[in-house]
Amino acid sequence: MERKKYAVLIYPGFSLQEVTCLTSCLAVWFGEPIDTIASEDRPYISEDGFSVSPIKTLDEAEPSDYACIILPGTVDPLPALFDEKLIGFLRRGRGSDTLFAAISSAPALLSKAGLLDGKDFTAGFFMQFADAFPFIDTAHFVHRPVVESGNTITAIGMFFREFAQCVLERLGYDVGDHFMDPSGQEHTPEDLTFHWSEEDYQEFLEELKEYTDKD
Repeated sequence: MERKKYAVLIYPGFSLQEVTCLTSCLAVWFGEPIDTIASEDRPYISEDGFSVSPIKTLDEAEPSDYACIILPGTVDPLPALFDEKLIGFLRRGRGSDTLFAAISSAPALLSKAGLLDGKDFTAGFFMQFADAFPFIDTAHFVHRPVVESGNTITAIGMFFREFAQCVLERLGYDVGDHFMDPSGQEHTPEDLTFHWSEEDYQEFLEELKEYTDKD
């Protein structure tokens, strides 16, 4: 069975926090590699000051290469929104089977690329922002935390957990009935006591030898 491929688009001021719930599950829980893709081969600074370098440029990738392309929000969406290389890359995804998952302000990028034409969507931008751009079809704007429509999933930034769950389930992953339950509920000590399986524990011991045998 061919392995699925995933990508995160990065651009100036992108939000790591809005997508790492999803990407960490893909990478840590399910062992999936994730490509970071950007317009230029240079470091991009996230909104919280982390420097991230892309694995590929947009010229080296096609949307159809991926089962899902993840678009984080950004506090300043204008640099990405007016990056014609980025919008052109997304436009090439029209008609593909690729799932586009965009959160916070990122649905505006999908709108400009035509990927939300005729589709319901949500987003975390201000409505005056939407009114400034005729390509954002506010008639299809739905005021819900997460909206799934065709090959797109859109979400408001504060609902990053629900966004991650929706995307993972759409991609066929079993995340259980209590996916990353929010804090505030009561837990017993047993709930908060964790044990490896015997197989995982033995794997850890073998890995530990690589360090202890050096002493």
